[in-house]
Amino acid sequence: MKKVNIVVCGAGGKMGSLILKLASENENLNIKGAVESKSHPLIGKETYGVKVSDNLEGIIDGDEVVIDFTVPSATMEFIKIVEKKNSKIVIGTTGFSEKQIEQIKKISQKVPVFLAPNMSFGVNMFFEIVKYATKLLKGYEIEITEVHHHFKKDAPSGTAKKIAEIICEVLGRDKNKVLKYGREGITGPRNPEEIGIHAIRIGDIVGYHTVYYGATGEVIEISHKCHNREAFASGAIKAAIYLSCKEKGFYGMEDLIKEEVNG
Repeated sequence: MKKVNIVVCGAGGKMGSLILKLASENENLNIKGAVESKSHPLIGKETYGVKVSDNLEGIIDGDEVVIDFTVPSATMEFIKIVEKKNSKIVIGTTGFSEKQIEQIKKISQKVPVFLAPNMSFGVNMFFEIVKYATKLLKGYEIEITEVHHHFKKDAPSGTAKKIAEIICEVLGRDKNKVLKYGREGITGPRNPEEIGIHAIRIGDIVGYHTVYYGATGEVIEISHKCHNREAFASGAIKAAIYLSCKEKGFYGMEDLIKEEVNG
């Protein structure tokens, strides 16, 4: 197998640095470049055999997969460069607006784009379990909680939003009408159609997600707990290898999993 060239954006962050570490240990990958913001102290310094740059356009030439774990504003600039250079990109950034998602999908009509709010293989299996459970428990009330470390910038998490979208799709509900982000004051009786989403920020928790299905006299809980970021980094590397042989299009973890399951 030919080695897959990767360029990591957000190289100095928790996810970016871990991806670089795991990539350096993977015989199927070659680290072609690392990118950080202009003011970052790593700029010009060497990490895992490459110098950290603030210029993605100067690194890529179409023979690589860019892996991006940064912030939405930076991602939107990176994906334009990827489009210009006819390259490929794996996006693990969260917190995009619906308009930004539409822009990303539009660019995927020209180049391969892999977007996942959560790169963990386990959490994507969790999505399938939630989908199945929701089909079985259609008469139950549903609430979602997510817990993350106190540094997380967006709320609710991209994973919690994905869970809510799956549930709404199964139940045929409009997410813009039924999702309730926390509650305060005299809210009155709970509307049976609504789906609550609650974000907790505390300590150094990497990511806990729970879906509650409630009926009179009983509650069913389905949870996924991630205790370190290696699950996300490993998933991002799998996504890069997967995307390296794809043509233009919009891909996600469900596509990767289907291919692995079906051989």
